[in-house]
Amino acid sequence: MSEPRPESQPEQQQDVPGVLGKMDPKPDHGEESYRGSGKLTGKAAVITGGDSGIGRAVAIAFAREGADVLISYLNEHEDAKDTAKYVEEAGRRCVLVAGDLADRAHAKSIIPKAVEEFGKVDILVNNAAFQMSHPTLEEVSDEEWDHTVAVNLSAMFTLTKDAIPHMPPGGAIINSSSVNSDMPSPDLAPYAMTKSGIANFTASMAQMYADKGIRANSVAPGPVWTPLIPATMPAEKVGSFGKQVPMGRAGQPAELAPVYVLLASDEASYVSGARVAVTGGNPIL
Repeated sequence: MSEPRPESQPEQQQDVPGVLGKMDPKPDHGEESYRGSGKLTGKAAVITGGDSGIGRAVAIAFAREGADVLISYLNEHEDAKDTAKYVEEAGRRCVLVAGDLADRAHAKSIIPKAVEEFGKVDILVNNAAFQMSHPTLEEVSDEEWDHTVAVNLSAMFTLTKDAIPHMPPGGAIINSSSVNSDMPSPDLAPYAMTKSGIANFTASMAQMYADKGIRANSVAPGPVWTPLIPATMPAEKVGSFGKQVPMGRAGQPAELAPVYVLLASDEASYVSGARVAVTGGNPIL
């Protein structure tokens, strides 16, 4: 029997982008619980935002399923090294690439690095994201708007465009959307807009590359306990984070990873163009 999931977390805040060591309680990424069964043996994956949160849980699960992993992250070096440790303990290779995805030149360096290291890209997980909570649009600066679009949308476009020529038939693109894609929080307007764009872009990719045997799907998480939350929300909202969903709590990153594994695996060979809700009970349309 697995340990019970925490139902709430105390009020807390930290600086952007947030780090695992300052979180209370520490999120569960499946470090002790995820067991692989060879679903991704021999595959090579690129995961953006793979140092912590959903990306870390996916990296651990992919490695335990047999995949080598390149992790793109901003500057959370200790978190990234810790994630790499779990990947390598699973007997797989882990390549760490630090840098800001808002910088197009850096974004364009990631896929070539993966091809240099692995010779191919079987799986691309566009997961990195930026958000900030604002009660009014007047508080959103032009610079913040541009940064949100660059990280959440433009980097996804760049990595997808660069990866497709190196993807064999059976390749999988998995993009992290959000329940905000069709149930937008007014405090997260720029973020919610990009998440809707991610879902739309993914559906286009599924149709565009089906004849090449490449599948594209998105995952729509609800509230998930990651460093992004205390780093981008007021302390009082952090304390109540997740209580609004039918399950009454935030999800743990480990609860997302199996969905990404399925979508990356050959077992999902007829699944493309889907948006999978992992929302604690909230429906998506």
